[in-house]
Amino acid sequence: MTSRRGLGRGLDALIPSTGQQGVEEVDVDLIAPNPQQPRTVFDPEALAELAESIREHGVIQPLIVSRPGGRGAPYQLIAGERRLLAARQAGLRRVPVIVKEASPQALLEMALVENLQRQDLGPLEEAAAFKRLSDEFGLTQDAVAARVGRSRPAVANSLRLLTLSEEIQASLARGEITAGHARALLGIDDGEERRRAWRRIVEGNLTVRDAESLAKAGGRGRVVKHQRRRPPEVAAVEERLRAALGTKVDVVGGRRGGRVVIHYYSDEELDAIVERLG
Repeated sequence: MTSRRGLGRGLDALIPSTGQQGVEEVDVDLIAPNPQQPRTVFDPEALAELAESIREHGVIQPLIVSRPGGRGAPYQLIAGERRLLAARQAGLRRVPVIVKEASPQALLEMALVENLQRQDLGPLEEAAAFKRLSDEFGLTQDAVAARVGRSRPAVANSLRLLTLSEEIQASLARGEITAGHARALLGIDDGEERRRAWRRIVEGNLTVRDAESLAKAGGRGRVVKHQRRRPPEVAAVEERLRAALGTKVDVVGGRRGGRVVIHYYSDEELDAIVERLG
């Protein structure tokens, strides 16, 4: 069984160079943003910190750009939007770039892969990017998964977030609930019951585990909130495992050890999990 290789095909495989491998210095005002950028929100504080670093050390990693109109035409950003925004914020007039050719599909793939590698996308931004790859370029979920280095179940679970109501999606985007809460809510089929369960989660500050118990009861059950809160490091490990495996993972510990429970819901999903574990 072969192990999965990185995230998709990587940037160099997605876009061929123009034959000009060297780094150029380009005026920041000549670089247009990537129209396929899946990321819609940039953390102002993180951007300010990057700008301060760039002000002191410069842009260490060149931006990747294309020139759709040919020589003499403006540049279009492929990867490195945070660096470009921070460079402008730092007052730089010119930045290092590498010029490559890119199709509209490659522009989206490149921006998506870069953000996934840096774990910069929110759950809804990631889901929307997967949907665009599928809808705009006619890719199956398997093809999307292969291009971005995720399992098909992980892509499918991400896309399901877009079936939630706008109200619940907005709550997820604001950080009132997590992706784990949202996945639990997807287990409730009735829209009104799901909405009531969402309100209980937000107003009661329920954990993901509480939300899953609530979902099992169809949104109407009595939830006994867990008094013994898990250590934050355990919750962080669970989230990392969930992100890596694309499915629910529980870490259950005790005085003499514990166990890791990996959930799957079909033979196909089990095969994908085994493949990711290598």
